[in-house]
Amino acid sequence: MHPEEVAAWIADDPDENTARELRELMAAADGADEEAARAARQELEDRFAGPLEFGTAGLRGRLGGGPNRMNRAVVIRVSAGLASLLAERLDGAGGAPGRVVVGYDARRGSAQFAADVAAVLTGAGAEVTLMPRPLPTPVLAFAVRHLEADAGVMITASHNPAHDNGYKVYLGGRLTSPHARGALIAAPDDAELTRHIRAVARIADVPRPADGWRVIGEEVVEAYLNRAVGLVPRRATRQLRVAYTPLHGVAGDLALRALRRIGVRDVVVAAEQAEPDPAFPTLPYPNPEEPGALDAVLRLAVRQRADLVIAHDPDGDRCAVAVPDPHSAGGWRRLTGDELGALLGQQAAIPAAMAGRGVLASTIVSSRLLPRIAAAHGLRHATTLTGFKWISRTPGLSFGYEEALGYCVDPAAVRDKDGISAALRVVYLWSQLTDRGETLLDALDDLALTHGLHATDQLALRLPGNGDIAAVMALLRAAGPASLAGSAVVDARDLLDGDGEVPPTDGLAWTTRADDRLVVRPSGTEPKLKCYLEVVIRVANRDALPRAREQARERLARLRAETAALVAPVPSEFA
Repeated sequence: MHPEEVAAWIADDPDENTARELRELMAAADGADEEAARAARQELEDRFAGPLEFGTAGLRGRLGGGPNRMNRAVVIRVSAGLASLLAERLDGAGGAPGRVVVGYDARRGSAQFAADVAAVLTGAGAEVTLMPRPLPTPVLAFAVRHLEADAGVMITASHNPAHDNGYKVYLGGRLTSPHARGALIAAPDDAELTRHIRAVARIADVPRPADGWRVIGEEVVEAYLNRAVGLVPRRATRQLRVAYTPLHGVAGDLALRALRRIGVRDVVVAAEQAEPDPAFPTLPYPNPEEPGALDAVLRLAVRQRADLVIAHDPDGDRCAVAVPDPHSAGGWRRLTGDELGALLGQQAAIPAAMAGRGVLASTIVSSRLLPRIAAAHGLRHATTLTGFKWISRTPGLSFGYEEALGYCVDPAAVRDKDGISAALRVVYLWSQLTDRGETLLDALDDLALTHGLHATDQLALRLPGNGDIAAVMALLRAAGPASLAGSAVVDARDLLDGDGEVPPTDGLAWTTRADDRLVVRPSGTEPKLKCYLEVVIRVANRDALPRAREQARERLARLRAETAALVAPVPSEFA
């Protein structure tokens, strides 16, 4: 970081608030207080370490001034790059302007960022449609296909902490192949977009008219709801009480309306988390995967004697579910992403098999149960890189999921994960099982009897920076485990090598003779190392299930402890 670079950024910053932040940091860095000066210099170094890059789910970063933060300057620059990409790609399309739809959630800065996106794209000659209000990400993904747009932009940081925001890009219309229309941008298109972004010289030179775009009415919301509700046959749901939370996000209104339309009227909502609030005051991390995130709705479920718990993350693309279970602490059991993925995958496989077509998809870090479900139904399974930008590109996709609570249950309409439509399918499945005198846990038992008990867990190691993550990965590549949970490693794979079906990616995978598996990879959205654990136990009959679950817990605990030791603090020679 050079003072001249900071000064040039400040001079070109359209937002006085972030420009003032940087001026104050510059003054502190030159101040007499050595400790404050050192902290200010470190902060400036981080803010100017480089531009935000497209990761697993677009751009995400902390709000603040500088190229390595989310701010108006970055949003305008990225939008100008997107406008340039559109113009280049559509140059041979008879001169027709690009069509772009823009959405945003209720995070800090989201509405202003969305207005900046609309202004830049309009100034570049695109036909821009802006969503009428803060809405869930799946509505934007739906709108890209529904409105036949060439691209979509969603301003959201999904489940990230309150101090973050982000920028997602979807390609559609004339910019991509039919099976990928409405999917998040992925390689090589993201690299091409980055090239156009870097070519933007000065923000001051980017035209930003005060109007000229169309703010769509509620008709797109109604179209989305009608499509989601259509995933559940009429009069197919049974009476049940749902305890629900949107975790201070924007999914609550649409989720409740959708549930009512399929006949679920008895919904109790966690009042302290019911309204959108960008501070997420009851949550350290607004991620339904995080420990404690569902505590409020689980307490509500106990008080209200609910039949089912449903939670959405702040932008509504993830869905978490918990069910009554007398054997679990507090009387409720949270289903893992892999468990719910298996249940929804089994549900989707039946009509796909009857139709004689369809593909089920999951990622390299998801449970190996879904491939076995697909094979049992005579369907193909596709394994993809982590992230829905890869899952949703699967040709012939009928259903896809990732273990991080993301489910694509209607790829013909929403080519991305969709927590609201997934919740409706869960309620439908609950009703089908209830008709047979069974529960979601019974359905999981049936899958275990057929395909083996697949138990999964995760371990996340937060590290200060990418250098530490790279050091741990280098250490593991140099000296991986010879055994895990008492069983010899029989297959060790460096995912950088690729395998024909899955392109190279930064990750490592080990499988043991007992069929346990460990996958380690850097997170694509946060500075942490993610470890995915799975044990598989064959089950002879229903009476053997309790013992199999106990064995699975013991093996997972051992695997977790050994993994924690593997990714412990980096030795100095790797630092």
